Amino acid sequence: METDKGFSILLAGEAGQGINSIEAILVRFFKQSGFHVFAMKEYMSRVRGGTNSTLIRISDERVNAPVNPVNLFIPLTKDAFQHCQHMLSDRTLIVGEKAAIQYEKMHDIPFSSIGNELGNQRVASMIAAGAVAGILNLDLEALKALVANQFHASDHALAEANMLAAEKGMLAGQAIAAKANVAPAIRASNSVSEEMILTGTDAVALGAIAGGCDAIFAYPMTPGSGVFTALAQAAHEAGIVVEQVEDEIGVINMALGAWYAGARAMVSTSGGGFALMTEGISLAGMTETPVVVHIGQRPGPATGLPTRSEQGDLNLVLHAGHGVFPRIILAPGTLAQAFFLAQRAFNLADEFQIPVFILSDQYFVDMYYNLPEFDLACLTNRNHTVSAPEDYKRYRLTASGLSPRSVPGFGPGRICVDSDEHDESGRITEDLDGISLKMKDKRFRKFDCVRSASLPPDLYGPANYTQLFIAWGSTLNAAREALARSGLADAALLHFSQVWPLHAETGTYLAQAKRIIAIENNQDGAFANLIRYDTGAVIDRKILKYNGLPFYVEELSAKMKEAV
Repeated sequence: METDKGFSILLAGEAGQGINSIEAILVRFFKQSGFHVFAMKEYMSRVRGGTNSTLIRISDERVNAPVNPVNLFIPLTKDAFQHCQHMLSDRTLIVGEKAAIQYEKMHDIPFSSIGNELGNQRVASMIAAGAVAGILNLDLEALKALVANQFHASDHALAEANMLAAEKGMLAGQAIAAKANVAPAIRASNSVSEEMILTGTDAVALGAIAGGCDAIFAYPMTPGSGVFTALAQAAHEAGIVVEQVEDEIGVINMALGAWYAGARAMVSTSGGGFALMTEGISLAGMTETPVVVHIGQRPGPATGLPTRSEQGDLNLVLHAGHGVFPRIILAPGTLAQAFFLAQRAFNLADEFQIPVFILSDQYFVDMYYNLPEFDLACLTNRNHTVSAPEDYKRYRLTASGLSPRSVPGFGPGRICVDSDEHDESGRITEDLDGISLKMKDKRFRKFDCVRSASLPPDLYGPANYTQLFIAWGSTLNAAREALARSGLADAALLHFSQVWPLHAETGTYLAQAKRIIAIENNQDGAFANLIRYDTGAVIDRKILKYNGLPFYVEELSAKMKEAV
């Protein structure tokens, strides 16, 4: 019943049936039990009904990407069973209520009758959690303790009912395991239980705090809202000002105002919300005001699939705002990268006085896995604001294009910024062939400074490759594992966690390859097109997925072998 790495479990049911609770409890239960763990969720855009699911992998090696098919499937409804057919194989152990789902090969657990016995039909999810623990022969008391912790604060009676449900589910799972001979050969490790377990949302939010973020502005929009709420929860302890603004136009302008006043502010949104912010981004370009923007990407156009995942906003972010001005676009592929890049984003914005973007997506912000604690010793924050002298010129002409930035009240000088073209002091000008051109050229010179600070891509695989796969952002983990499974000895993976500006070494990596294949979670291969525009390199093939779901390891491995 094993995959190449460990054991995979899929649980699915209606929105409102507690799938999120199952995920939260089991992920921590598995880590506490000493297993490396990974989880991702799929959910529909509704409060009740539809189908939500969680995919969890456990292993004695690190796992951080989704697999398909799964080893164990527990559907709580007939619709959930039908919805997840694409995740099953002949070897998948299917456990559920036969009477409700009407699938003869299913191992039966009578969720309804157990719920009646306990006087609460809302406990089906905890019966399922107990069944997973029983099938894997794990510790009941440890599971019950986590269940109690999940529910006691809100309802003591509900906590008791759920603990009993978990116990009955475990007994049923143990009986099924005895019949099905399920014994995954994975061993627990004491060191795993000491590690952190984070979501992508957590990693971005913690990185922002590490970067000195002291203000967060947002208008709620899935999946970008998670970073906003995570920072709001930490607001008192971390000293962060939190404001849910009336609309996205107000969001970006409040963030710019905060930076103007000396704060380090962040915006978190999604593509549709960011579309309303583009005039504000252009304002940042003209006033040379720093800002950090996190975007949780999802499929469009318009509302599209609001709870699904797609790397669909690269072009939007790259070209947002009228006029010419530099920007940096970061796209983490791992939780560690999300933390360190978010911290770095604030320093880059401050140093170069530009917008810095962090591109994630629904899959990335909602996934969990365990990892060692971050090494914080290497982190430093540098504030580049200066005291304004009496003759202060906010936009002083310099060889680098970087002018001294001060904030109101820091020194005796006057701080003047304007959205119109301006002179060195910030006053409006229409001197078309004089200071206006000099200001345009000054801002343009910053492009070289920004590019010089670019992060190089990371190469995974042999240095003497002839086949090169390129990926960016959240596709990294699936692509690494897929490449390892493919057996392609002469192939390597080049991953970009900074997608603009591209590092100067990019062309060298591409020139060595006889064939270049792009891997992207979008329809048009936006990053491959950007690479060709910037380097001239020909992308021979594109592996694209754009149905709202991330790449599964087996699926991607097969496509990689086909591509070469």
